[in-house]
Amino acid sequence: MAAMSEHEPEANQPMPPVSPPREVAGRQRCVVLPEGPVTVRQVRQWLADGQITDCQLVPWGSNYTFAVVLELPDRPPLLGIYKPKRGEAPLWDFPAGTLYQREYAAYLLSRVLGWSFIPPTVIRSGPHGIGTVQLYIEPDDTLLRNRASQRLYADQLRRIALFDLITNNADRKASHYFVGRYDRRVWGIDHGLTFHVDPKLRTVLWDFCGELIPPALLADLRRLARHAGLVRALLRPYIQRAELDQLFVRVQHLLAQPLFPMLNPRRNIPFGW
Repeated sequence: MAAMSEHEPEANQPMPPVSPPREVAGRQRCVVLPEGPVTVRQVRQWLADGQITDCQLVPWGSNYTFAVVLELPDRPPLLGIYKPKRGEAPLWDFPAGTLYQREYAAYLLSRVLGWSFIPPTVIRSGPHGIGTVQLYIEPDDTLLRNRASQRLYADQLRRIALFDLITNNADRKASHYFVGRYDRRVWGIDHGLTFHVDPKLRTVLWDFCGELIPPALLADLRRLARHAGLVRALLRPYIQRAELDQLFVRVQHLLAQPLFPMLNPRRNIPFGW
């Protein structure tokens, strides 16, 4: 078993006092599992301490990813997604063996902002060594695949699009966001290609190009900037100092020019899309 990371924001690290968006206020500390709501803190503890009793390769993606079953005393098994460091394919532009750390840093940042759309995630050892284990959220594949449902979830999608701008997400494919079957919230996954110092944005979320960033989201960015020292301390074990610098450069740029930028079809679409 593995203990929870010392850098968990709800464990030993101070959390900047940011306000969660209205529609997830009161829900951001809970996750709805098939048997009902459970606190995020409890789910992370289960992810960290549960015994991995089954580990099956997910047969798609460029890196080795595994579906795992975590057994815990006195509760149903928990399903997770395990991404070991050893399974990361070498990339020319991202340092080797850092994608799992970037995945975890993105999760921490989403929690600090109060934009809790990334499933609970921990760093721990597994059958193939250290990596991230993330709660598996069962998607409702009937939603977010037409314009009407996308308009219904526009506020949550707008938040994810803004998160991708500040984290410089190089891999926001259509399969990387979905509505959960049990809670009807929009979730986002696969944040390993984030925080690069050079412009890398690749996304399918083009709906908001040219729009003003809503005041509530700008307020969250301002709080993030005000508490930059705490955020740097929280993320520094997982991403480089220069990458942290550029994170706050992007935040300040968006605060100075509060618009979703117009994207370039030659460079801002995901690879292979």
